[in-house]
Amino acid sequence: MDICAEAKSRIEAAIPGADVSVTGGGGHFEIKVVSDAFAGKRIVAKQRMVYMAIKELMAGDAAPIHAVDRMVCETP
Repeated sequence: MDICAEAKSRIEAAIPGADVSVTGGGGHFEIKVVSDAFAGKRIVAKQRMVYMAIKELMAGDAAPIHAVDRMVCETP
C-alpha cells in the first residue's frame, strides 16, 4: 500500500475539490491542501479537517503515518 496515495485519497474524499499533495516516508510526511472549504477558517480548524481525514492512518503503535512534519492548508 502506498501511504502517500492512501492519505491523498482520504483527504480528497473528506474535502471534495481539494488539491492535495502528500510526500514523505518512513512514518514522516508533509501535506499540502488547497481548498475553498478552508475559507474563513482558522489554521487549527483547517488542520483538524485534514487530520480527521487521515486519523485511521495515524492510529496505533504500528501506524503508517507517525508524524506530519509540515502541513500547509490554503485557500485558492
